[in-house]
Amino acid sequence: MKEGQTLGQWLNWDFKTNGNLEIKDKNSNQIYCEDSDGFWAKWECDSGGNEIYYESSIGYWIKREHDSKGNEIYFEDSDGVIIDNRPSEVIEHNGRKYKLIP
Repeated sequence: MKEGQTLGQWLNWDFKTNGNLEIKDKNSNQIYCEDSDGFWAKWECDSGGNEIYYESSIGYWIKREHDSKGNEIYFEDSDGVIIDNRPSEVIEHNGRKYKLIP
């Protein structure tokens, strides 16, 4: 693939005949989509199928973390929005417990 080239361009994808280029992982999670205008988006999912990363061709991105039950506990995006609901870490030093503040 050449620098600046989209996946659709590299594959010579015929959008008129085939429609949008969509790619899914082995668990049927969408991981890439591109339209005829060259707009693309890609996703990453964790083993539970939760979206952990999103990025688009316009430069917007999102990072997420989920707990073991699939609940979103952290969100951050390229606009600077951060929502952090991760549990605070507790450490012990000389027999005393301290809660770390992020």
